[in-house]
Amino acid sequence: MKIPGILRIIKKFLFSRANKEFVVFIFFLALSGIFWLFTTLNQVYEYEFNIPVSVVGVPKNAVLTSEETDTVRMTIRDKGITLLTYMYGDILKKVNVSFKNYSKSNGTGVITASELQKLVYQQLANGSRITSVKPDKLEFYYNYGAKKKVPVRWSGRVIPEEMFFISRVAYQPDSITIYASHEKLDSINVVYTEQLNYANFRDTLTADCELDKIKGVKMVPDHTKVTFFTDVLTEEQIEGVPIKAVNMPVGKHLRTFPAKINISFVTGVSVYRNLKPTDFVVIADYNEIINHPTEKCHIYLKSVPRGISRARLEISMVDYLIEDVE
Repeated sequence: MKIPGILRIIKKFLFSRANKEFVVFIFFLALSGIFWLFTTLNQVYEYEFNIPVSVVGVPKNAVLTSEETDTVRMTIRDKGITLLTYMYGDILKKVNVSFKNYSKSNGTGVITASELQKLVYQQLANGSRITSVKPDKLEFYYNYGAKKKVPVRWSGRVIPEEMFFISRVAYQPDSITIYASHEKLDSINVVYTEQLNYANFRDTLTADCELDKIKGVKMVPDHTKVTFFTDVLTEEQIEGVPIKAVNMPVGKHLRTFPAKINISFVTGVSVYRNLKPTDFVVIADYNEIINHPTEKCHIYLKSVPRGISRARLEISMVDYLIEDVE
């Protein structure tokens, strides 16, 4: 159909008697809507704004150990049309505070609520009023390059399926650099991940996670990749673990009967394949024998390889003989 024909149809539709009434109705409906909107926007309202606050002008030899940008919540009272310009314009996108004006010699800086109000009022229209500020102050922390390297460890709840266990945990990176005051650096020996929550898995699990933030501490990097390696649990026994004597004086030798012991334990299949009897340490203490002499002496499981749990000796006491050695 040609354009003139389309125009004639539209004209006929709009100017027929029935449709004239409809057009008039739509016109007055739109007019009333515009009037209502104008009246509404001309009324006074309050609205809470989240305003980013950034520290600027940081010297090259200083390091901010807190977040570079914090947030202040301000409730502003003004006409609706003005609040809309704040909400969708660029006026309250960011407030900058000078490092020089607010930093103190102790490695901190404090911007009070009244000072934040002054900075924000510089961007507001004359009729706008700030009715509340939260929090009542913002703090930032800095130092002049004091740092320390610390290991990363995971935290949270990570539980594989039944009959599986976590045989090894790897981190990438496995340590990070922290910047903080000397007091905090001395007190921090490890940093942890955010709380992890994984359950009922059997294959290797990898999690990209943030590090748990510490107030006044900057972490580089602030995230890590944690890999949990799983293995199938199995109950096994290893034979022929030698019994070693400890605290033996010169010229004395302890002989036990038997000289070697069996140990039962729970571990993963892959760990068990690589175990040797000498990986376990079983001891008999000469001092205990002399101080509490009996027909048999106690033996103790001193250490086990990594990945071993619920280890137990086949017997806990053995016959013994103390010999003089020339």
